[in-house]
Amino acid sequence: MMALDNVTLAILKGRLEQIADEMDATLFRSAFNPIIAEAHDASHGIYDAVTGDTLVQGKSGLPIFVGVMAFAVKAVIDKAARQDGIKDGDVWIFNDPYDGGTHLSDFRLVKPVFRDGKVFCFLASVGHWHDVGGNVPGNYNPAATECFQEGMLIPPVKLFEAGVYKSDIVDILSANSRLPLSLYGDLNGQINALELGQKRVVELLDEYGDATIAQCLGELKSRAAQMMRAQIKGLPSGTVSAEDFLDNDGISDEPLKIALDLTIDGDRMVMDFSRSSPACAGPVNISRSTTVAACYVALKHIFGDVPANAGVLEPVEFRIDEDSLLSVRAPKPVGGYTETILRLIDVVFQAVAQIAPAPAMACAYGTINALSLAGHRTNGQRWVMFSFFGGGHGAHGAGDGLNHGNAPISTATIPPLEILETAYPVRFTKWGLRPDSGGAGAYRGGLGAIYEIELLEKNADVFLFGERGKFAPKGVVGGGDAALNRFTYEQADGDHTPPMVSKMVGIHIDRGQKVRLETPGGGGYGSAFERDAEAVARDVRQGFVTAARARQDYGVVLDAQGDPDLEKTNALRGASA
Repeated sequence: MMALDNVTLAILKGRLEQIADEMDATLFRSAFNPIIAEAHDASHGIYDAVTGDTLVQGKSGLPIFVGVMAFAVKAVIDKAARQDGIKDGDVWIFNDPYDGGTHLSDFRLVKPVFRDGKVFCFLASVGHWHDVGGNVPGNYNPAATECFQEGMLIPPVKLFEAGVYKSDIVDILSANSRLPLSLYGDLNGQINALELGQKRVVELLDEYGDATIAQCLGELKSRAAQMMRAQIKGLPSGTVSAEDFLDNDGISDEPLKIALDLTIDGDRMVMDFSRSSPACAGPVNISRSTTVAACYVALKHIFGDVPANAGVLEPVEFRIDEDSLLSVRAPKPVGGYTETILRLIDVVFQAVAQIAPAPAMACAYGTINALSLAGHRTNGQRWVMFSFFGGGHGAHGAGDGLNHGNAPISTATIPPLEILETAYPVRFTKWGLRPDSGGAGAYRGGLGAIYEIELLEKNADVFLFGERGKFAPKGVVGGGDAALNRFTYEQADGDHTPPMVSKMVGIHIDRGQKVRLETPGGGGYGSAFERDAEAVARDVRQGFVTAARARQDYGVVLDAQGDPDLEKTNALRGASA
């Protein structure tokens, strides 16, 4: 077989990525659920026929999904091997978070692509469904002590068998959702995305030949592994440690530790999480596959030039204790997995910053603040608003952090307030940046946001699943920490905060009452006294930093016109040195 030239390889790489991108776009345009249609909480990819390894991912889908879906595809391969094998036209559906999953809201569809009677590759689709049962509308239940309180659990089962649609499966799913119409629309969007993906793969195989495409996929994976080894080899050898904490597990108000001992040994990396907390009672546990996928995302943030496929993890060894917070089995609750993987990414950032400041970045805001409001309209119709919210990203060696971005686990977007106000009986009375929320530094952390939501219906119940209420997002290389997360809700006697700071169930509010989120910013990078005084003054003029905090955190004194008083600034910075 002749070696592929670089031009052909680049063309095929683009064509393959375009297939995943088209599948993403198909679902985003057809889903009924705003979390998929607007926020793009979904993903598609192409996976290895034997191992299930990630071969190609789309640019618009969630990276955490693409990483964990390799385990999901392998779960299908293993189950098919135990049963009657894989047939052309089969499609599996499941949401098992312990067998290649994340949490119960994320439903996966896996479809083989056959050529000459054999599986050439698998296509997979995953999307966050609006409601899948459980105790809490929208499914983020911070008080869950077992997965059965979080929603229905479906193991890998065939939705299509040899091309025959099994409507009974859909009947079961619909009967267990508060929003069956939304479920039906999202499911059919995923089916259509896979059908389009299969069509595009077959067209590409017909055009270039099966052997050429197989060779391309193998080469892309091999090059990713080579590039990752080169990146690791460029780091200083040795071991560094980092740790961070979750506020609590929603059941017991005690912090939970996520600790990483990171070892660089030549072109190999060892990520040892053995010092992390044991499995907890509440729903911030995650499965081993989710831990590995989160590390994949963190490494891709740091080493952005490495192609996104399974080759990234070939030179990386994971040490994760069984039955720890980071490797649980059923029926331990896992519904709040997003909060835990965000902290995982944070400790990877903190560890790498100790050995390689140049590519390192400070911690982002570290919580999606999963918020559900649910009630009945005056006509009796059930409504459930579920959404996640943004915050500041960490600063880095090349600049300030992003203001009001989405979580670094994803490329999802924050649902627009116009869509939320149209779909649900709520009004946003505040949606803006939060001053002084970014960590101070030579490069400033991005700002978090303030969201205030007023209820327009008679009454509703509110549920919050957040983090970073006690442990602020950290700066790196001498940068300052960001602001803490803050949630308040209005009652007849005034404003209140949750007893566990960032998590609460069953808050009852009436028409005209409001809930308010003040999200964290990102951590700072480098010493704040090294930040250019004019840059600090510009931050003050733009409302990013108050004059008081400019003086306190940056040592910058402003005159009556808002310009830096360099004499007083230099004196203040010198006195604090």
